[in-house]
Amino acid sequence: MSDPIVAYLHERLPDYLRDLESLVNQDSGSDDKAGVDAVNDWLAHRLASLGFTVTRHQQERHGDDLVARRHGRGSARIMLLGHTDTVFPRGTTAERPMTIDGDRVLGPGTCDMKAGLLTGLYAVAALDHVEWDNVGTLSYVVVSDEEIAERHSIPLLMAEGPAHDAILTLEAARENGDIVTARKAVRWYTVEARGKAAHAGVEPEKGRSAVLALAHLIVQADGLNDLARGLTVNPGEIRGGGNPSVVVDRASVRFDLRAWSTADLDALAGRLRTLVDTEWVPGVTMTMALEPGSDCPAMERTPGVAALEDMAVAIARELGFSLRGAATGGGSDISFAGHQGTPGLDGLGPIGGLDHGPDEYILLSSIVPRTALLARLIQAIGDRGGRLV
Repeated sequence: MSDPIVAYLHERLPDYLRDLESLVNQDSGSDDKAGVDAVNDWLAHRLASLGFTVTRHQQERHGDDLVARRHGRGSARIMLLGHTDTVFPRGTTAERPMTIDGDRVLGPGTCDMKAGLLTGLYAVAALDHVEWDNVGTLSYVVVSDEEIAERHSIPLLMAEGPAHDAILTLEAARENGDIVTARKAVRWYTVEARGKAAHAGVEPEKGRSAVLALAHLIVQADGLNDLARGLTVNPGEIRGGGNPSVVVDRASVRFDLRAWSTADLDALAGRLRTLVDTEWVPGVTMTMALEPGSDCPAMERTPGVAALEDMAVAIARELGFSLRGAATGGGSDISFAGHQGTPGLDGLGPIGGLDHGPDEYILLSSIVPRTALLARLIQAIGDRGGRLV
């Protein structure tokens, strides 16, 4: 007997593709408030038609954030999570609108993450089709600033996550089909060195080189890397100096630190700070500061996450495909929403890849099975009353 959810989604696939074309062909770069809000308008209308009450958190500079809720006869509280912004500037969709080439649906934002936004909507529609309503609260939360460093939505995400039993993030699955069950914690630090300027030819002995001090620091910091444990320290942008005839008195370097847990990241940052406090060049002092907005918590593979993964793997098997969980070093909105321990899964949208580039795509053949997976996962969580472990 065919699965009624799968049958419904196959029937609605032409509608899905028309909707996806509408979303993809609307520019919505992070700095394009009008474009992002046009996507918000489209989503708000569709959410209302599905019985959601939509609250719009208005923003001045960037697009608005949406929090939509609807209630059922059950007790589980489930959050669907995504973002409406892309990395592409206005005019990109006019140059290369959505196209279909074999099994690939191409276009700016197809994978990251307009197909995922639709997957959430169509999963809900499929559940309505089979008259399933065993959920207490189903929330659909989308923010407009996922692709940029200066974020306004983090307090919203951190408030919404703990109010739910599970978070299902609508980002695309990995190119190999994996979903994401763990993400590293990330922080960026700026280290500034201050020494004393001098003429490099006439009085070099009077100088105290900030550049030399940072050079020592960077070499020593490289020794903090422990790939086996997932600890990484990467010196990125380096600034300092100008005229070669001057002993440089000021210089700076920006470090990217990552670890699988917040505790490990705290310890790693402490070891870097010890190096910063060391006097590598006599007379040169260094300071270390966390960059605002750069502190992304870890998405840790807790027992609740493991339970969700097991549920997803079992559902995928019933639907006829294999599924695996994967860990990745990059942060995501779920990292903030789940910071207090609410379990979740990421990568529940269609399979896709080549994000942020001219060949970004999703696999056409993955739309129905991945949307069915999401719908069935919502069912499974709801039928458990949100109790995962």
